[in-house]
Amino acid sequence: MVSALRAESGYRVVDDRELAALATRLSGLPESAIARAFSPKKSVFEKFTHEKSMALAWLRQALADLLEEPRLLLAGNLGHLVPRQISHFLRVCLIAELPYRVQKAMDVEGILENEALRRITAADTENSHWTATLLGNGDPWDAGLYDILLPMAETSVEQAVALVGKQLQREAVQPNPESRRALTDFQLSARAGVALVRAGHDGVVTARGGRLSVRIDKKVLMFNRLRDEVQTVLGTLPGVTEVAVEVDTESRQDEVYRKNDRATPSKVLLVDDEREFVQTLSERLLFRDVGAAVAHDGQSALEMLIDDEPEVLVLDLKMPGIDGIEVLRRVKKIRPEVEVIILTGHGSEEDRRVFMELGALAYLRKPVDIDELEARLQEAHQLVQGRRPASLE
Repeated sequence: MVSALRAESGYRVVDDRELAALATRLSGLPESAIARAFSPKKSVFEKFTHEKSMALAWLRQALADLLEEPRLLLAGNLGHLVPRQISHFLRVCLIAELPYRVQKAMDVEGILENEALRRITAADTENSHWTATLLGNGDPWDAGLYDILLPMAETSVEQAVALVGKQLQREAVQPNPESRRALTDFQLSARAGVALVRAGHDGVVTARGGRLSVRIDKKVLMFNRLRDEVQTVLGTLPGVTEVAVEVDTESRQDEVYRKNDRATPSKVLLVDDEREFVQTLSERLLFRDVGAAVAHDGQSALEMLIDDEPEVLVLDLKMPGIDGIEVLRRVKKIRPEVEVIILTGHGSEEDRRVFMELGALAYLRKPVDIDELEARLQEAHQLVQGRRPASLE
């Protein structure tokens, strides 16, 4: 359908993958961090990093840049980023019952029924998460989100293309002064959203005629300080005349708002089977604004390595199951860019030599001096950050 519409209309197609790639280039964030904006899974480090908010901000900025271009066909979830107030966009949803979709996937992609069902289920979960996150509506097929719903089991591709082409000629989807102002507001809110996350803050930004509104959906302990800082960050942006900051009192008041200091480690994974020790260590680091999550065995740490992408591991030597040396070997094989600090009460000089040869950054003994550990974590964080490309903004 998309390729047929492109051929008929001459519009340039931009899909989710292209938008994510553009956001990656603009932001300097890892591609995986941008991709996680579409994922329903929440990282254990999110409360420290605001990573999803950062990804969404850069996706909006990338889209705001693209919307300068005429004759654009947005294919995928990214179309939901366009506010409804921008009325000169035609919103189309292709719908069909599951058996039809499964058979179509089998025919087009040459896959078996079980694999087709798995892919469709995963895509539907992602779509539901996306519309729930952006629009507060977990039904991505809700007719209220679109101008047209096309039942593809009863409609040929040719008929669908002709219907969309006819709708594109309607006056209701032509640019007008009000919709152009809405586009300008969206572009300003996108720039402000990027400025906000680059300053380490997290909030929903909207714009109307130069007036910005920032909504925070977490419990704020020092609101006046936060408001003043946000107003300082956003107030100097070109086109901004006013900045209002408010806390959404109906949202997650049990979750305390934390600023993300990008100069401070925020994706540290502590791996130790001594539960009381490692929990206390995590709290002590958090008190120093270091974001640290906990794993109690090597297998859990390796799973989190894939799912949550920590930047630094603080790794115990002696653990049941997969021990520290095997975890280090696998970490350096799977994700060699992750820095590893050994922290143990049972090691020897020979252990230290082996770990350093395998690529550990440091070898520390318990009881650890918290200042020394923090200094090593800062060193690791700087190494990780230094390998990343700079933002183009």
